[in-house]
Amino acid sequence: MRVSTNTLFEIGAARIGSLQASLNRTSEQIASGRRILSPSDDPVAASQVLELTQTRELNTQFGVNRQGARHSLSMEEQALKSLTSLIQDVQTLLVSAGNGAYDDQQRKFMATELRGRLEDLMGIANTRDGAGNFLFAGYQTTTQPFARSDGSVQYAGDQGVRRLQVGPLRHIAVNDAGGAVFQNVKNGNGLFNVAVPAANTGSGVVSMGNSASGSPLTARYEVVFVSETEYTIVGPDTDPDDPPVLHTFVPGEMITAGSAQFSITGTPAAGDTFVAEPVRSESIFNTLDNLIAALERPATDANGKAALENSLRAANRELGSALDNVLTVRASVGARLNELDALDDQAADRDIQLAKTLTELQELDYTKAITDLTKQKMILEAAQQSFITTSRLSLFNFI
Repeated sequence: MRVSTNTLFEIGAARIGSLQASLNRTSEQIASGRRILSPSDDPVAASQVLELTQTRELNTQFGVNRQGARHSLSMEEQALKSLTSLIQDVQTLLVSAGNGAYDDQQRKFMATELRGRLEDLMGIANTRDGAGNFLFAGYQTTTQPFARSDGSVQYAGDQGVRRLQVGPLRHIAVNDAGGAVFQNVKNGNGLFNVAVPAANTGSGVVSMGNSASGSPLTARYEVVFVSETEYTIVGPDTDPDDPPVLHTFVPGEMITAGSAQFSITGTPAAGDTFVAEPVRSESIFNTLDNLIAALERPATDANGKAALENSLRAANRELGSALDNVLTVRASVGARLNELDALDDQAADRDIQLAKTLTELQELDYTKAITDLTKQKMILEAAQQSFITTSRLSLFNFI
């Protein structure tokens, strides 16, 4: 078989090039510390490395999301803490306002203090986070949620709850809408409310009462006094054509209207009305506005003192409901913060496991690699020397 000089050189160059490439690849593996430098080195392991790397990057991004969620919830927790203190301070002031030794002027001083508290409440309700977004505006983060309009505070946000993905299968709420925090205040005793119209002229003072059946009141009833000693009850089943049923009034004795039971003390006047109605939601702002108005009204006669007492009792019930509501929201925020801490711990464990698996797939066996590198150097050097020797063979050497 005849082998041309050109073919001899091509075969030698290809062989040396292949050996040099293997040597370079082994050197790169040692320098990088990785076994897989390109997908062709190990297609199956390379695909697993890509998937695990993406999973680890997602795990890192979830950590960033959790940090953002923790910031928002911590800001809300701080605002709710301030709100809790404010309501408790107003409750303390409310107890002082019921002191019979205070005169109208002293109660006006209290009303002035409450106006300051109301401004503090507005500031809390319009709290912004670090990015300048309103905490309690729902989805309307750039819109101021609470503002005074036509003498009352109106809510301009919505009931949206923003959620952020903080884990592979977990989305967590990072806010609470202002309506749920500041407006979801139940009046009355939780089952019904007894309202005392401002037009009453007697000195009747109503109690908070309780339910005869344990069920919420679903209809409106009016206890109408036809005299100081007799009253009638008007409800949804009352036929206006039938003569009214008269009841004898005994101060402090329970009056039953539907499922509502409550007592009235003092001396109601003829024409006075006490309304038992289903529970409705009231805002903290309206509660404070009504309390301020009650403290600013004169309470020098029996009627004025009774109106003040009824207003203070109503405000006390509503502030209690407001505090319960705020504490419920705070408990929810605390639970979410605790969950974020737990997710952080789980993510740290997951990251360690992913890193370990990636290391096992990519880690280089240095002992084997250095041995291969030494062997490849020897083979390359031998091939080079062999090629040099072979390339010098010629028939002219034998002439």
